[in-house]
Amino acid sequence: MPRLPPLVRLGLAVRRGFGRFTPDPFVVAVAMTVVTLVAGALALGGGLSDLVKVVRMWSAPGGLWSLLAFAGQMSLMLTLGTALAAAPPVRRGLHALARLAPGPRSLVGLVAFVSCTLCLLNWSLGLVCGAMFAKTAGDEARRRGFALHYPLLCAAGYAGMMVWHGGLSGTAPLKATTLADLTEVLGPDLAARVGPIALGHSLFGGLNLAVTVGLWLLAPLVFMALTPAEGADPDPQPAPRSGSPSLSSTSSETGPEEHVPSATPPEGALDRIERSPLVVWTLAAPAAAALVFALEGGGGVDLNAINLALWVLALVLHGRPDAFVRACDAGARACAGILLLFPLYGGIMGVMKGTGLAAALAGVFAAADPRAFTTLTFVSAGVLNLFIPSGGGQWAVQGPIVMSAALERGVDPTHAMLAIAYGDQWTNMLQPFWAVPLLAITGVRARDIIGYCTLWMLAGGLWIAGCLFLASL
Repeated sequence: MPRLPPLVRLGLAVRRGFGRFTPDPFVVAVAMTVVTLVAGALALGGGLSDLVKVVRMWSAPGGLWSLLAFAGQMSLMLTLGTALAAAPPVRRGLHALARLAPGPRSLVGLVAFVSCTLCLLNWSLGLVCGAMFAKTAGDEARRRGFALHYPLLCAAGYAGMMVWHGGLSGTAPLKATTLADLTEVLGPDLAARVGPIALGHSLFGGLNLAVTVGLWLLAPLVFMALTPAEGADPDPQPAPRSGSPSLSSTSSETGPEEHVPSATPPEGALDRIERSPLVVWTLAAPAAAALVFALEGGGGVDLNAINLALWVLALVLHGRPDAFVRACDAGARACAGILLLFPLYGGIMGVMKGTGLAAALAGVFAAADPRAFTTLTFVSAGVLNLFIPSGGGQWAVQGPIVMSAALERGVDPTHAMLAIAYGDQWTNMLQPFWAVPLLAITGVRARDIIGYCTLWMLAGGLWIAGCLFLASL
């Protein structure tokens, strides 16, 4: 075997090392729940009655069950996204895009670039479609005989989740544009002192352009550097592991004889209805109109709009209701992780907020020197994100503390807000909460991608911290 470049050797070592010690995301969520319950009880005094209070916080409507609506939205997105990817025109388009890469390194870099690009447009679009493209790239690598570790492609498909909060769907920047939204998070007095922050100063300001464009370009380079040359990988895995959901197995090209019992006449009246494009258009037409009305009404591109768009596109591109339902069935079977993990993280968030642990963690560096304030805020936001993975939830908890401290120290409030946003996206690479849809679509385990994601997190974190520090001088 030829001598491997240092970054490739590091990637191989990290992927093997993390693979031995990284448990399943459900086990991680249970462990974090226990740690949070114990820490919350200690924060309240450490007695048995305090533990009872914490358990009540954990199981209250604002805790364990607070993310049920979000879990439903994400499950529907995973189901419809998988169905859309299974539509023949989409599969052909994804494979055509993957074929643009001449070799293994360029294929991995292309997946990372596509993931980041989509996440800058909308985080949910990037999360699901990045995973779809990673899976397609794995199929293309297998077809062309690339000796390529498939989980590396999947990690590249997740890379955009470390870029999203500086993009067009960034929660904190969007919520800071009006005084009403600021007041909802910061309270009337602090909101009046901070004032609305225009997108021209936040998302399109110099700091965010430097950070976000830098990450956008850095991601493909990092993942390409982690890719061994053709034939140099001692443990290649160029295709999804056995049992993972396939994007091609639910195609509308599948014959009806595989799904209709032999005793049923293949062309009976009910069969013709189930295969009729008229059923598709009966639903697709009003759904498309509803989507237009929602966007015209100023609702924006939220999760409901994304799901409605996925629904319409998947229906139309499959062309038949039976093919659409079969494709959705494959995605629905992959939703177990979302349905099990999201309530646990809802409980963690409830305890963190109710016991004051989140506020204490958010304020760890509030008294920092102005020159290091935004950099340390970024680090604290990254730690807090492990317990409160929702961008909106983290802005609500950390925003008032950080923005007040920034004004007291003469730090630009826009930079302070962006530091929170960057920390929130930074440790997504360690957060199994957001990785669950990708794991379901691609069929890999968390332990397979965590090493690569950690290296990307370290490289991107250095870039973010450096930009924040330079902007504070």
